[in-house]
Amino acid sequence: MAVGDEVMAALGLVWLVMAGALVFFMQAGFALLEAGMTRAKNTVNVIMKNYCDMCFGAIAFWLLGYGLMFGANPSGWLGTSGFALHGVEESRYGSLFFQMMFAATAATIVSGAVAERARFGAYIVGSVLVTAWIYPVFGAWAWGGAPGEEGWLRAMGFIDFAGASVVHAVGGWTALAAVLVIGPRLGRFGPDGRSRQILGHNLTLVATGAFVLWLGWFGFNVGSAPAGSTGLGRIALNTHLGGAGGAVGAMLALALMRRKLLLTSTLNGSIAGLVSVTAGCHVMEPGLALLAGLIGGLLSVAAAAALEARRIDDVVGAVSVHAVGGVWGTLAVGLFHAGRPFDLGLLGVQALGCLVAAVWAFGMAWVVYTLLDRVMPLRASTLHEQRGLDFSEHHEVGYPEFQQERVHRGKHDA
Repeated sequence: MAVGDEVMAALGLVWLVMAGALVFFMQAGFALLEAGMTRAKNTVNVIMKNYCDMCFGAIAFWLLGYGLMFGANPSGWLGTSGFALHGVEESRYGSLFFQMMFAATAATIVSGAVAERARFGAYIVGSVLVTAWIYPVFGAWAWGGAPGEEGWLRAMGFIDFAGASVVHAVGGWTALAAVLVIGPRLGRFGPDGRSRQILGHNLTLVATGAFVLWLGWFGFNVGSAPAGSTGLGRIALNTHLGGAGGAVGAMLALALMRRKLLLTSTLNGSIAGLVSVTAGCHVMEPGLALLAGLIGGLLSVAAAAALEARRIDDVVGAVSVHAVGGVWGTLAVGLFHAGRPFDLGLLGVQALGCLVAAVWAFGMAWVVYTLLDRVMPLRASTLHEQRGLDFSEHHEVGYPEFQQERVHRGKHDA
């Protein structure tokens, strides 16, 4: 290899690792946002789940998930090599590191949806199965395989640049299955089915988490392009415009529905906007990226209202942001592709990918969580849910100065 090629390869690896570190930082964003949207008595539990998603998920993805997703794939269905990766060139290690962060993102989407009533141990087992099986299998179909051995969706021309469907829709559909299996929080809906709001304890944490997620998204999207690519500027700009459009779209939806301009809905709208440009940020013109994000923000508010009307308790809006935003963003590629605008053939392939992601992720997750619930119940006991999972699960509280009574009851009362 020539000296110039070695330098470019080294720079490419540095670029990949830096982008992966930004995606890792998104885990902190999810933790802050989800902790703020829950009650003070569940703060430690929510943060522990986000933290351990990364820890257990990294091991599971290294052992099994990466090989299934990116190993040799002559069938187009599953990878057959690269398990517990070792003894390979440095670039493979860099790829594993980067993709490991994406896997953790897909898994942690579930944690906010089932917050405040999921037992820690059962949740972690489910998270491991997401990173080791549910996420990488669809990823193998959409992203996996070397030239000539592409996953079957990728071979059909399916486009998902940075994971609107592979990461976000899969995570969102998995979250929906988990929410349906575990059921709503105590008191979330009245006997007559009427919704009762359970407010989060710290909107400052929520906003900080949203800022962190937005920053990390540049690693998510821009990092998916090769170092030195001339398309980096377009990807970064479209990512930012998508998030901005999502916030505006959410506020527009709230105004049309004659609701107050809620901070939580606006922040979720911006995240939905970011999801909405994740599949096509490399092929959209800026104006259309802004439109895609705006529509994603609108849809997130409408979807959240529809789920609530059906007594589905998604604490942080994970399904309306990630599943709905992921589906819309994937379809938007077929509508707003700069080189193939409103291409019905491409739109059909994109729609097929969305359908496959929904059927696979939701169906498999529903089976996993249903079986898991029978072996080790997902749902915390009524007493523990009422007292809060911080103390009952971890024997700690997030705000000891204001939770003295809970602390002084002692562990024997948990």
